[in-house]
Amino acid sequence: MKFDERQLVQIAAIVKHGSATEAAKALGVSQPSISRTVAQLEQRLGEPLFVKGRRPLTPTPLGEIVAQHGLSILTASRKVSDAVTSYRQGNAGVVRLGGVPFFLDAIISRTIATYNSRHPDVRVDQSYGNLGELTGQLEADFLDLALTPLGQSTPPDGFEFIPLLRARNVIAARKHHPLMQKSVLSASDVTKFPWVAPLPGSPLLLDLHWILLTLGSNELAIRYSGGSLMSVINYLSETDALAILPHSVVFAMRHENKVGVVPLDVPQPKRVIGILTAAGAPMAPAVKRMADHIQQEFASMAEAIERHERTIVWG
Repeated sequence: MKFDERQLVQIAAIVKHGSATEAAKALGVSQPSISRTVAQLEQRLGEPLFVKGRRPLTPTPLGEIVAQHGLSILTASRKVSDAVTSYRQGNAGVVRLGGVPFFLDAIISRTIATYNSRHPDVRVDQSYGNLGELTGQLEADFLDLALTPLGQSTPPDGFEFIPLLRARNVIAARKHHPLMQKSVLSASDVTKFPWVAPLPGSPLLLDLHWILLTLGSNELAIRYSGGSLMSVINYLSETDALAILPHSVVFAMRHENKVGVVPLDVPQPKRVIGILTAAGAPMAPAVKRMADHIQQEFASMAEAIERHERTIVWG
């Protein structure tokens, strides 16, 4: 025997409110319609669903069973309605976010954490990649947002770019590195120590080669390469090695008190880091809220990074 879910919901509403009139108001239907539903079901089942002559309406044992199933349908319907509302408001959904490794680890992971503390029903799927990989993933609809540096004023065709922070590189070393003790630094000083190489494919690798040329050196002594941000920081903190890192990354990790900035100004890349998206691609509400949240976080962060930069006495 099959049942109309709408009828089961109406029976559940009558049991809940104890009145066909109140049930009709709650469901937005007419009272005669509710009464017809009861009469039709009772005729079909051959048994009463409510005790005759009792007010408020009291279900029979069979009526209680029917109402329980109707209540389950009503509860599920409301959960779906709440879920749809939450999705449309950006409080639920999935955000697929990718970006350059060190920047994501040092800064964006914290930004994601503050976002999720406000929107716990949003899931963030994070992945790593450099510009070429990220544009391909955006085109294939594998990513919603990409956090990446861009070395030109306009994004590639088919993409939109929201600038967040100008790129600035620094030479990083452990807090008590010998170079930190020198009052005057020269370019030749940094060539006397071993170096950590950036990840393959990273724009920092090109930056390191450019710095090498400007220092007038043919070769640096690379002693470690291919590590994650945490492994690079740990390596620097235990050795006299140097590394080229974004200033924003060193700034974000300043409270860990492991590495600092060697105050030697180096040639700077003409890049800006920001949010890259596929032009014209539909953006889910949660993705839009995440993009807005990242921009808001960087509005204050950029000022703090620039203040930190002004405190460094560059050699």
